[in-house]
Formats: sequence, C-alpha cells, structure tokens
Amino acid sequence: MCTFGEREAALVKSSWDSLMQNIPHHSIRFFTSIVEIAPVAKDMFSFMRDSDEIPQNNPLLQAHAMRVFKMTYESAIQLKEKGEVVVEDTTLKHLGFVHVKKGVLEPHFEVLKGALLNTIKEAVGEKWSEDMKNAWSTAYDELATTIKREMTFNVEGVEFLLQPEI
Repeated sequence: MCTFGEREAALVKSSWDSLMQNIPHHSIRFFTSIVEIAPVAKDMFSFMRDSDEIPQNNPLLQAHAMRVFKMTYESAIQLKEKGEVVVEDTTLKHLGFVHVKKGVLEPHFEVLKGALLNTIKEAVGEKWSEDMKNAWSTAYDELATTIKREMTFNVEGVEFLLQPEI
C-alpha cells in the first residue's frame, strides 16, 4: 500500500483537466513520445505498424491513448480513496492476456511511463512540478504493477498448459 493523499490526487485532477482539453493532440503527442523513446515500440501497436509516421486522426490511436490516460487517472483516485489500485477482474484478465500476447516486457512499461509524463508535462505547461510528476508516476507505477501481476499469472498459466503430461 502506498501513501497517496489529497494533495497528490488534486495534482492529478488538475492536470487531468488540462489533458482532456485536447485529447486528439495529446494522443498523438503520447505516441510520438513512445516512438522517440523507443522506436522499435512502434511495431507493437497495430495502428502504427504499417506507417512511417504517427497516424493523424486515427480513432484507434486516440482510443488507446485515452485508455492509458484514464486508467492512470482512475488509479490515482483509487489510491487516494482505497490505498490501492483495483482493476475490474475481466478488464485485468484482458490486459494481462493482451500484454503477454504482444510480448510486453518490463522496459516497455517504463517507455509508456516516460511518454505519459512527457505528454502531461506538455499539457499542463507552467503548472508542471516535481510533485505532479511524482503523483502521476505513483499512479502509473501502481497500475503497471497490477497489470504485471496478471501478466505473470497468464504466463504461468500458459507454461502450465504447455507442460507435457506425466
């Protein structure tokens, strides 16, 4: 359980409002940042795989970015209210399965975190602070930990199913 109080939640909320003002722009910025940090990550996203550039006005790109933004925001709210991140079981199982299927590894989570923080920093401009960065980082890290636990379960389950019967 991590410490995430009213102040951290308020920082996330205020920056969330700025982020939501221009989702199309911030979605493109988010994926541009991912590719700048780790160019090979582009091929992990079906909507970017066959393009040399970040696709503009792509509803899949915007929807994916919005899910990442929203789940991280909701994680911050849950941390304040419950002291932990709780993802609906079916959503968590789906996220675990998809991340395992796509070959997501620990460093990929760090790339997304860096891109998320870059995007929020751009969205809030002068309001950006170390405290805001830490609040978003904590929320993202707790969400990522929850997803990684489910990925481990999925991997262990797959390994178990692939073992020969004795």
